[in-house]
Amino acid sequence: MNRLTQQLTCFAFIGLLTALPASAAESVTPQTVVSGLEHPWSMAFMPDGRILVTERPGRLRVIENGRLKPTPIKGLPEITAVGQGGLLDIILHPDYARNGWLYFSYVAAGDGGIGTEVARAKLEGMELQDVQVLFRMQPKSNGGRHFGSRLVIDKDNYLYISLGDRGERERAQQLDDHAGSIIRLHDDGRVPEDNPFVGRQDAKPEIYSYGHRNAQGLTLHPHTGAVWEHEHGPQGGDELNLIKKGVNYGWPVITYGVNYVTGTKIGEGTHKQGMEQPLYYWDPSIAPSGMDFYSGDKFPKWQGDLFIGALKFELLVRLPLDGRKVLKEERLLKGTLGRIRDVQTGPDGYLYLLTDADDGKLVRLTPD
Repeated sequence: MNRLTQQLTCFAFIGLLTALPASAAESVTPQTVVSGLEHPWSMAFMPDGRILVTERPGRLRVIENGRLKPTPIKGLPEITAVGQGGLLDIILHPDYARNGWLYFSYVAAGDGGIGTEVARAKLEGMELQDVQVLFRMQPKSNGGRHFGSRLVIDKDNYLYISLGDRGERERAQQLDDHAGSIIRLHDDGRVPEDNPFVGRQDAKPEIYSYGHRNAQGLTLHPHTGAVWEHEHGPQGGDELNLIKKGVNYGWPVITYGVNYVTGTKIGEGTHKQGMEQPLYYWDPSIAPSGMDFYSGDKFPKWQGDLFIGALKFELLVRLPLDGRKVLKEERLLKGTLGRIRDVQTGPDGYLYLLTDADDGKLVRLTPD
């Protein structure tokens, strides 16, 4: 199940994998659906054909019949748009047709700082109703970096939330701190009794996994239902991970990245007993954002492949897989569209991208 189901490296492992030319599998044409979006971050496809798009400065926009409606949706909670923070991810509940819940993440102030929060609401016309805050990151802190904030809901109605380390590395190893973790909740915000750290006085019960730097990609495998995640490394060391209950993913004790500017070692190296290795990593970094398993019918050769947006090199990454193993890497559209913030399979079978810019775009990829 990918995000659509819910919503109705460069030289990694050098010597084993290589980047392929764009012509290796399919040839695509990017088509601009709408422009004029201010730093769009995420999209959600509505059953009636409308598309919801979040803008990081704090607006929720509607695209209807290929046009951007001039007035944003009303009723959002108060949002703090600073640095990398603002209005971020949005998804529909897997049973949206019955319950009408949409979920969104954002940055909010309080408790002497700012941090990621998650709410759900129902959309009535152009206004959100019944807004319920389900999660507030604790402790909150100052600074505008590493909020994470991707969302996914699985077939058992568990809500997963990615949280960044807020630019304070050591927090990702502290279980009494939400920073640098994957959160798991019931879809109404309750903490599941079988979460791995429930009952521990030294740990936040919402934490499902930890040791993450800044995860901006979260999706479900279409066959297994497993949660896949990617996260930004420092200078090098972007990771693709399979999320497991109670597991420590290592940051900042282990990483394939190095310190900015100086290029010096971070932590203890790349491996340590009791800490999980990534399925795949990028060195140099691509700055990944957004992720989806392709599930449409317009690109038959890409069925089941994993697609990831890249901010740094302004491209789209395709990863064909054999189970959990990445077989190769294909790089598409390099330098063509700008910084790709989100990627999703649309209900029409095409791939859709959001470009992160002052004049951001929703782009549809079609076969040549």
